[in-house]
Amino acid sequence: MGMSVLAIDAGNSKTDVALIGADGTVLGTARGGGFRPPSVGVEVALHMLATTVEEAYLSAHRAEPLRVEHVSACLANADLPVEERELAAALKARGWGDSVRVHNDTFAILRAGLPPGAEPRGVAVVCGAGINCVGMTPDGRTARFPAIGKISGDWGGGGGLAEEALFFAARAEDGRGGPTALASALPAHFGLSSMYELIEALHLEKIPAVRRHELSPVLFEVAAAGDPVARSLVERQAEEIVALATVALDRLGLLEVETPVLLGGSVLAARHPQLDDTVTELLAARAPKAVPRVVTTSPVLGAGLLGLDHISAPEGTYARLRAQYVR
Repeated sequence: MGMSVLAIDAGNSKTDVALIGADGTVLGTARGGGFRPPSVGVEVALHMLATTVEEAYLSAHRAEPLRVEHVSACLANADLPVEERELAAALKARGWGDSVRVHNDTFAILRAGLPPGAEPRGVAVVCGAGINCVGMTPDGRTARFPAIGKISGDWGGGGGLAEEALFFAARAEDGRGGPTALASALPAHFGLSSMYELIEALHLEKIPAVRRHELSPVLFEVAAAGDPVARSLVERQAEEIVALATVALDRLGLLEVETPVLLGGSVLAARHPQLDDTVTELLAARAPKAVPRVVTTSPVLGAGLLGLDHISAPEGTYARLRAQYVR
């Protein structure tokens, strides 16, 4: 069976690759580490991605990558159109496919979450390691944000929440801020007894920086127990998610049209009750026609569906691919 699409979903924390046959059957898969060109450089990031692609081919009993009809790559840190073009050129040079299309990884959540046969109309907000939002309409219009951190107005995501939790916990312990249970819960997560010990361990890299993301779930646990500071951070995150969705809907003229708002990424997929409820309440007030839905399906399905869109695959191909990911 020939291979039609090489689907790649490369987030900040993990990468999934799927080789999709001409009839929509998944022939091989692999999972690798995150795709982080800003921290490791484009060449290193692409080399790591190539290793995961090679593993997918091995799982399909292919000794080495062969050309496919289309490479559909949804990549974290492809936040600007110029970055998408540059990464597409770099992937094209790898010779993996006859054609290559790079999207920001938020588009994978959007495509995976749309119902089968539905028009490509909707908005997706991803809250994982970072936070981002995209929207699209059937006529090809899109709404998106730079989503490159504080300089582009972003707040939150798992990494941002961890930083905020550390900030308030440090100030609670040394007296500059009010009390919060975060001051004991955060260091306790790493087996430490004080924020001072945790600050020292993080600064001296006795605890690797990549482990900071572990503090976001701790924040939600403390919030669920009723801590006012932790709860205020969860509420702020909900506000940010709804602000992104509402602005995207407005830009596309969809505020008065029933439109899916697809919520993905590790923070949203964890289904924290306070975050879920607040997002739902705020959306109902600000965008009553929005239909929120948490997407827990693997985003690589979205990358695969975008690939099938590109090659104008038969409808049965879509159904077969979906059936392998949606149970």
